Amino acid sequence: VQLQASGGGLVQAGGSLRLSCAASGRTFSSYGMGWFRQAPGKEREFVAAINWSGVNTYYADSVKGRFTISRDNAKNMLYLQVNSLKPEDTAVYYCAASRGWVVGTTRGYDYWGQGTQVTVSS
Repeated sequence: VQLQASGGGLVQAGGSLRLSCAASGRTFSSYGMGWFRQAPGKEREFVAAINWSGVNTYYADSVKGRFTISRDNAKNMLYLQVNSLKPEDTAVYYCAASRGWVVGTTRGYDYWGQGTQVTVSS
């Protein structure tokens, strides 16, 4: 599966964005999906995950209550609604696909998209 993330931008603290990840291929609905981010000088970190059906979701503590992951299998799309943004949310955000249900780690994801930059000004 090929993935392409979009929707990033420059936003003031407290603002919102909706990140999208378009997937190619007919098997999107069979993959668990995740969002990750990497800030300058830091390692890539897990943000959120959703299982193949969309019933199960999991969030990093740092984003819980502010970010919402969702998917539309009919459209081969993954989303991340990001609200109440903080300057520390500034990073390149990536989407990735896993053949299983993997949470809390960057390992176990088989396909990665290019990132989309989110910059939050104070």
